[in-house]
Amino acid sequence: MSPTMKAMTYAQYGGTDVLSSTELPVPKVSPGCVLVRMKAAGVNPMDWKIMAGWMDDFYAVRFPVIPGADVAGVVEAVGIDTPEFSVGDEVYSFVLRDTFQGGTFAELVSLPASMVARKPASLSWEQAAGLPQAGLAALRTLDTLALNRGDTLLIHNGSGGVGRIGVQLAVNAGIRVIATTSPENFTRLRELGAEPVEYGEGLSDRVLALAPGGVDAVADFIGDVVDQTMAVLKPAGRHVSITDGAVLGRGGLFIGGRADTHSLDRLSQLVDAGALTVDVAATYPLQEVAAAFQASMSGHSDGKIVMTAFTI
Repeated sequence: MSPTMKAMTYAQYGGTDVLSSTELPVPKVSPGCVLVRMKAAGVNPMDWKIMAGWMDDFYAVRFPVIPGADVAGVVEAVGIDTPEFSVGDEVYSFVLRDTFQGGTFAELVSLPASMVARKPASLSWEQAAGLPQAGLAALRTLDTLALNRGDTLLIHNGSGGVGRIGVQLAVNAGIRVIATTSPENFTRLRELGAEPVEYGEGLSDRVLALAPGGVDAVADFIGDVVDQTMAVLKPAGRHVSITDGAVLGRGGLFIGGRADTHSLDRLSQLVDAGALTVDVAATYPLQEVAAAFQASMSGHSDGKIVMTAFTI
């Protein structure tokens, strides 16, 4: 009999009621891949949006689906032609596949080595699991905007998972950051080096009060803010969104994070140099993924939501 593992799965689109704990065969370890025993797995809005069927136009799924894309864990086995990793290595990854089926909310995950990097030594398992997708999206945003030291960047949703990483990356690069958020997050964003402004009506006026000539660039990490972006962006300014394709009709770029070892290593170097950290708001054991998804859906978490290993 083939060895099995426990995983959280869903066999059809729907809400959190479609989730269940399932016994599945342990994934095979193909050439160029590693098998990772999950220590922690980050929760991202993409996970429950795919489960709800809202992203069916973008991503193919094959049921039953194991949700989850972020993971931190220990290498359990390596495939043929995988010299860069060994059993026992502590690693992390963002799993981005053409077809969603084998995600990270499982005891064991098989991953292409090209999407895996060594875990930052200074982060806990939970922090490491909360970094990959948010960090890669923020890193690609900053790379795309190609700002210079002293430029001013507006970040929509500076207190979200991607926003907090984006603030730190930009500040570390010598960029002035204005970040939208709710008042309860002002203190944390100031600690990270941003100038916080409140969401909502009058946002453009509040941003222009801080940057009377407009901002050099805008990073949209929340969506449905393109009008506010254009109201404060300099004529030659650049703007990107990771959530709203409407920017394409307004001279912006619609982008996402891409998983690769080199980019993850860049994040790790910043973390271990003390220039980047990850705020974890809450952790849940894997069997409580429904509660974790509901917390993520509320949009009020003070940092990343992270799954840990099964406790039963």
